[in-house]
Amino acid sequence: MLVAFSVAPLGASESVADAVADAVRIVRESGLPNRTDSMFTTIEGEWDEVMDVVKRATEAVGAHAGRVSLVLKADIRPGHTGEIDAKVRRVEDRLASS
Repeated sequence: MLVAFSVAPLGASESVADAVADAVRIVRESGLPNRTDSMFTTIEGEWDEVMDVVKRATEAVGAHAGRVSLVLKADIRPGHTGEIDAKVRRVEDRLASS
């Protein structure tokens, strides 16, 4: 499965960079395929392992504030791996052939 999520502290200072960095560090240390952009972090793996990482990342952000916002979107497709790159590659291939 692919999970794209955004997690941020609420009620903290204007910059959330330190809290977000703590969350991204947990994702990267998980060893699961992942990608972070300006809005979301996407992680790929099995349900339990992905959700464990999301939970730990959310808890890390919670250490910065008493309230946390979590937005999550999942693509659950059993039997498929490598989709974190393959989905993007399929679109790029079509763009290149147009």
